[in-house]
Amino acid sequence: MASGGVETDPAEEARRRGPAPTTYPTPQHSAPSPPDPRTLARIRAERPHAVAEAAAARTRRGLMPVPGARLMVIAADHPARGALAAGDRPLAMASRADLLARLCLALSRPGVDGVLASADVLDDLLLLGALHDKIVIGSMNRGGLAGATFELDDRFTGHTPEDLHRMRFDAGKLLLRLDYDDPTEASVRTMEAAAHTVNAMAARRLPVFVEPFLSRRDPTTGLLRNDTGPDAVIRSIAVASGLGGTSAYTWLKLPVTDDPTDPDAMARVLETSTLPAVLLGGDIKDGDQEATYEKWRGALRLPTVQGLVAGRSLLYPPDGDVAQAVDTAVSLL
Repeated sequence: MASGGVETDPAEEARRRGPAPTTYPTPQHSAPSPPDPRTLARIRAERPHAVAEAAAARTRRGLMPVPGARLMVIAADHPARGALAAGDRPLAMASRADLLARLCLALSRPGVDGVLASADVLDDLLLLGALHDKIVIGSMNRGGLAGATFELDDRFTGHTPEDLHRMRFDAGKLLLRLDYDDPTEASVRTMEAAAHTVNAMAARRLPVFVEPFLSRRDPTTGLLRNDTGPDAVIRSIAVASGLGGTSAYTWLKLPVTDDPTDPDAMARVLETSTLPAVLLGGDIKDGDQEATYEKWRGALRLPTVQGLVAGRSLLYPPDGDVAQAVDTAVSLL
């Protein structure tokens, strides 16, 4: 806080002071050992302003610096929704040191452009020096906790457009799940909030990745399920593309649809919009990594697809080889 009680922006103060002394861990460029959580906790306790300093000092790159380039982004925003499972391990993502080690390794691999994560994970990566020259996408609505009765009421409890602009991040991401039969009308409230967010991001010339699904409750278990059939994805794209007063800064983040009877299903799905799209990785079904790669390979050839955003399938592959999983995914681009 400046003299006279006027609130100041920590990032602006950091820019005026210049780069802070590097007293936090340096980036890892090979297979890293898990970061020491005691070190990060000590920095957070003694120098909380180090996060803003690291954000201000971060070297940036354009989202699409080279015409025709394809993006490879690692996703790690699952824990903020209470979704900690990967494969057959229900708490795989519960160890923050292990997750950070996997992320640092993934980000160090050639061809990886950046990361999508919630604020706490991005703050850790900033302190580790792992985000220089990387695209940073902040996850915005994380209020629809996995398995909760209020899961469809997906409030914006993460990054705001103002946060992303202040931290000099490069884009935001929001999830939009629509249940036509939801008696609470939570979906339409989330949809309205998403539209306002699209407008706010466009006003700051920040891209926003919208991840839309048609969803429904399982009548037996009550769990929320996303419909990834072609017709459902087509409708979700049509709705997402029309959010807000402009779509100039809107991207789509889409599943690779499954329809064994229609080999051209994904091509038909992507005809719904001219917005740039990235494919989401999703979970690996039956541990079949090769089948997952094959699905990505075919969809990445489609004209509006600009890249891949994958998380657990690369950070927690069935064979445990993060570097190989990431390198294979990069090769598909």
